[in-house]
Amino acid sequence: MKNLKKIIYTLLILLIISTVSSCEDNLDIGPEDSLTGDVVLSNATLAEGVLIGAYARMRDDDAFNGTTQLTQEWMSDNVNFLGSFPTFQEIRDYTTLADNTSVLPFWRDAYDVISPVNFLINELPIIEVPDLLDSDKDRLIAEAKFIRAITNFNLVNLFAQPYQLSSGANLGIPIITDFFEGDETIFQIERNTVNEVHAFIEQDLLEAIPNLEEVTSRGRASKGAARALLSRLYLYRDQFAQAADFSNQVIQSSQYALAADYTFYNQNESSEHIFQIINDAVDGQTSGQGWSGLANAAPVGRGDAPFSQNLLDAFASEPGDLRFTTLNANGTDAVGGVSTFSTKFPDGVNNADNGPILRITEMYTIRAEANLRAGSSVGDTPLNDINTLRTRAGLSLLVSVDLDIILNEKRKELCFEGQRRMDLLRNGMSLRRVGMPNVTESAFGANKTVLPIPTTELDLNPNISQNPGY
Repeated sequence: MKNLKKIIYTLLILLIISTVSSCEDNLDIGPEDSLTGDVVLSNATLAEGVLIGAYARMRDDDAFNGTTQLTQEWMSDNVNFLGSFPTFQEIRDYTTLADNTSVLPFWRDAYDVISPVNFLINELPIIEVPDLLDSDKDRLIAEAKFIRAITNFNLVNLFAQPYQLSSGANLGIPIITDFFEGDETIFQIERNTVNEVHAFIEQDLLEAIPNLEEVTSRGRASKGAARALLSRLYLYRDQFAQAADFSNQVIQSSQYALAADYTFYNQNESSEHIFQIINDAVDGQTSGQGWSGLANAAPVGRGDAPFSQNLLDAFASEPGDLRFTTLNANGTDAVGGVSTFSTKFPDGVNNADNGPILRITEMYTIRAEANLRAGSSVGDTPLNDINTLRTRAGLSLLVSVDLDIILNEKRKELCFEGQRRMDLLRNGMSLRRVGMPNVTESAFGANKTVLPIPTTELDLNPNISQNPGY
């Protein structure tokens, strides 16, 4: 890879200025030719500012703030996309082309998150920052590794077939470890395998845990967030003992607990949240294509992403489920009809709803599934874990569970949060149910269950391979 360019240091400084305005008096920046890593990280405030800048980039809709999550919901069976965006309609109908202009920012914006954290991971260990304690330096690097890990995980899930297709030997995404200048550096290497990407994610998280803090904010990396992401990674790799272990560690932690009801979604510090994107009217979702804009009825939102009939039927099979009755509203959809919308993200005016990324609820479903499939009872039994969630939902207790029941409970808990697609694919299932459109095209292993490497990136990088079918 090429050396870091001076223009990138300039961009970093501008990023720090825009995200840490309180430190303007500390910015003593010399001419562009003198910008080096020593200048960018010349004090603790600037070092912290680079990290805050990475968190800010995560708030882009196409990174972690709703668009990629809801796209995966209508690729599967939870959402009926009714919007007018032809690029989203392609994804819904499994007719996606490699030049789809909505797919390109999924790729680009994720690597834009990775760039500044690579800078911290590479530069902080070798630069003496006078007013930065060693413990704080270690924490900054650990948070950067968490951000890189979760971003790579999202990328590989979107652009690569799941581990189960070929035991992870299939192509994943390029592992980028350098700080790069736009297109010049990043897109000159081949894609790593899914196994290699997963191993890199695992390494980042395991190295981060010792130096991460317990919860200081639900919008920042923590020990629990890293453990929770590891449990999801291990589940996606069929490593059920490890998935049960790490999800149990999170559940047993005193930092997290199931909320009493479903009003926690926009509470910044609810014990329900392990890691979330914290938004407000000033710093939040960048357009109407995030959580709030897509999943609200018109005219407050776009009316693009209501419940699918299949998901409505799943809830109707057990009337009175509080996960539905307290979290839905009927309204005008994008084509002028009446549809049912989720109220998890009700602020379609300011697009200021928080984005749930890791919740304690998911840890109960992971522990239940992992224990069931491993024939173990780490922490508790699968039946007890599922009944714990059903009790909060106001439903009767079950006397037994199987994989289908666990996946159905998880679907109802996490619908509209972007996990349904991978839960189906990693279990070898079609993304669509019988009677829905595109059942054949959405089968496990079908080409367009994953997104294409964008045409622009293929043009820039002669070494990268396209996904089959594009």
